[in-house]
Amino acid sequence: MVPFGKAMREAHFNFAASYVPLNHGSFGTFPNSVRDYQRSVQSETEARPDTFIRFTYPKLLLQARQAVAPLLGAETEEVVFVPNALTGINTVLRNLVYVDGDVILHFSTIYGGCLKTIRSLEETTPVRGYSIELIYPIENDEIIRKAQDALNIIRQQGRRVVLAVFDTILTFPGGRLPWESLVRFYRQQGIMTCIDAAHGIGNIDLTHLAWVSPDFVISNCYKWLMVPRGCAVLYVPRRNQHLIKTSYPTDGRYLTEADRKKIPQAQYFGNLFAHVSTIDTSPYLCVLEALKFRREVCGGEEKIRAYCIQLAKEGGKHMAAIMDTEVLKNKTGTLEDCCFTNVRLPLDVEQAKEASVVGESRGIRHEDAQAVADWMTERSVIEFDTYLAVRYYAGGFWTRLSGQIYLDLADFAWAAGVLLELCARAQHGDWK
Repeated sequence: MVPFGKAMREAHFNFAASYVPLNHGSFGTFPNSVRDYQRSVQSETEARPDTFIRFTYPKLLLQARQAVAPLLGAETEEVVFVPNALTGINTVLRNLVYVDGDVILHFSTIYGGCLKTIRSLEETTPVRGYSIELIYPIENDEIIRKAQDALNIIRQQGRRVVLAVFDTILTFPGGRLPWESLVRFYRQQGIMTCIDAAHGIGNIDLTHLAWVSPDFVISNCYKWLMVPRGCAVLYVPRRNQHLIKTSYPTDGRYLTEADRKKIPQAQYFGNLFAHVSTIDTSPYLCVLEALKFRREVCGGEEKIRAYCIQLAKEGGKHMAAIMDTEVLKNKTGTLEDCCFTNVRLPLDVEQAKEASVVGESRGIRHEDAQAVADWMTERSVIEFDTYLAVRYYAGGFWTRLSGQIYLDLADFAWAAGVLLELCARAQHGDWK
């Protein structure tokens, strides 16, 4: 068995020889065996398009649904595939019916596309969004308290929270949210939950998800499960499937309310997503091959998670030691229970008051901070053949890196060296 780290990268993945893939979380990647399987499926499709799409594909799609369902602790009839998490979010939010006074509750750390979806709904429906401010690091108990405070305010205004949207793992900073506790809290309040688990499946254990009992969950398979782009799984428990009346876009399998009542609800739910317009659905079928690779080559889901999470923790700690900074963490350590690490960069930010008192620059000006972060990310691509996600967050510069089976500690040490060089150049004004 090929060991995790650089040997795995060279033996089973198709990265350029000089490329250091430190940002798996954005777009993911998949091994050569999955690539070859996808190409074989595409070739078979083109050899006999009607035969494959009309007769072979539905059988393979069912097998893929059967394979992915246990990873969520779900039944096959409760999961379908969509191209990406944002499609799933839109499918859920746009199927719900809203009245005056309805509110969708979310955190300030919500993914940008999800926030824009809520903003779009505000233009076309009576629903309104309400944001709960979170600044990390923060403890889980404080997150729940903030949710309760927001709920109290909304109810005092005579409005009603109909849906809470939140993550399993945040996009930035990359950290684990107490999603199980949030589901339990909102359920006690009689509020439905929609989980954006874009960084869920393949990153953290979700086999207890159905038991936790959220109302809707969408998780990308093309990120951490190593399935080709785009593929995401949409989980809707049987109790809520009547709420999903149409796919997005609406396709020929949509039925009116009267016709929907003539067939079992689970059957209609599965049919809705069996064929939505004409797109390349070969990534859906690659779930089986990806799971085979993870099982036979990598030793299974638990072994993969253990390596990636531990590498993220150790890699972040190692980088912080090299740069003499810190890792973003909360006191209980729950924020780091995933495959991301967030490390602060050794760049000082000059606040406006400091500049007026001192009279000379002591660091990067606050108003220039995001431009500097963008410059550093761009330089990492152009000069170092990698991608280092640098953000200005909560008054400091931070980078988010991913732990993955094709990386090792040496890659994180190398990244720290690159960032130190870029920080020194930024301090000297090279970004201007």
